[in-house]
Amino acid sequence: MANADSTTTANTENLVFQPVTESAIVRLIKAPLGASHDLFELLEGCQAYVDELVESKDVTDCMALCGRLLAGLEVLKSALEAPLPEHLIQQLTVEDNNFENNTHPICDDSELIREYCRALTMVLLTRQSSVETQQHITGLLFDLIHLLAEDLKTPRFVRTADGLTMLNSISFPKRH
Repeated sequence: MANADSTTTANTENLVFQPVTESAIVRLIKAPLGASHDLFELLEGCQAYVDELVESKDVTDCMALCGRLLAGLEVLKSALEAPLPEHLIQQLTVEDNNFENNTHPICDDSELIREYCRALTMVLLTRQSSVETQQHITGLLFDLIHLLAEDLKTPRFVRTADGLTMLNSISFPKRH
């Protein structure tokens, strides 16, 4: 734009500024993910990070996503150790004991799967392997995060006349 001492005039038609929009990755990295989130919210956050990580080719974005994923996995550790809140118990409850669990986890220990994901994320953060190996690790990480989320979101409880019981079990520890 011209100032008072300039002989240049401003053409207002050319001064239309395009709004700067944040990328999906920047919005994702800025989104808070912490102890105030429940187990399902944490899982969804970790899934979102790894979904973008698989698609990203930019080293800086990959490093930022790995850092956020690592932080999310650490917060997830606390959520896995804590008792399930009532609203999640309700979401994990079925009314009919004929529920068929079609998931095939590679391990029945959610914390161990989380640790595998954490280790793979750490390997990606070090960037010590070839691009091809990093792609394979990222793919494996993607599969494990989604497997963990699917497993943890699978119904665990059935409502009976005596109250809630665990599917295929007689106890009700309210844990995952």
